Amino acid sequence: MGWQGHLSLHYHRDGDRTVLTHAHDGPLRVLKSLYPEAPSVCHNVLVHPPGGVVGGDTLAIDLRVGADAHALVTTPGATRFYRSRDAAATQALDACVEPGARLEWLPMETICHAGALVDNRLRYSLAPGAEMIGWDLLALGLPASDAPFDAGRIDQRIEMPGLWLERTLVDAATDRRLLDSPLGWGGDRLLATLWFAAGAPLARERVDALLDAARGVAGGHALAHRCGATSPDARLVVLRVLAPRAEPAWTLLTAVWRAWRQLAWGLAPCPPRVWRT
Repeated sequence: MGWQGHLSLHYHRDGDRTVLTHAHDGPLRVLKSLYPEAPSVCHNVLVHPPGGVVGGDTLAIDLRVGADAHALVTTPGATRFYRSRDAAATQALDACVEPGARLEWLPMETICHAGALVDNRLRYSLAPGAEMIGWDLLALGLPASDAPFDAGRIDQRIEMPGLWLERTLVDAATDRRLLDSPLGWGGDRLLATLWFAAGAPLARERVDALLDAARGVAGGHALAHRCGATSPDARLVVLRVLAPRAEPAWTLLTAVWRAWRQLAWGLAPCPPRVWRT
């Protein structure tokens, strides 16, 4: 049957403080709440003690950010999907952000090793007045270690109901043209997506400022020719990046996150300490 893990996270505002209430069942945990910048912003690190996800494992996270609360959630390292014999490994996030709340969903990269069968679902529901910054870094294999993603299948969905659906479907055996063509991944093996989303339309000035900031940062980066920022809807700004490996994409996304955080919310960047360990 594999590991069956469930984690429930509920952030709520208590005076000037964002407080986390949580419950778990199985191998998913949340570490101590930290407040490195202000009582109103709660930082948490999610951990998966087994260290990897294999066929038959099912991990589910239910996350709610209550009205006027602010949560920043990350992980201590990459999420690794290993080779599966037959059953898929499933991971699902269902996040609800209530009016006036803010969510920063900033996990480390997801690595799909050769032979992995992956079903990864990320769903975000934002109420009017809610805003979030989130990212996803999907890495196929370990090219630097001469361990290519030459077998396996990934089905990943990033969804905001009624607003956005980003689906990545890759079969290593049949999608070589997608992976290697200039019209697809172009030989790269890391696809990164960063977004700023709101539950109600943003003012045109804010959208333009977010786009300009992303393009300004990206324009001076080594991956400038492999990324682009767009706004498909007045509630959403998206930066997409292709890279040969995770590290250069990570530096670009963190730089844009820093700029967006200051620009959109007037908050100085406060990178989680776990990123430096």
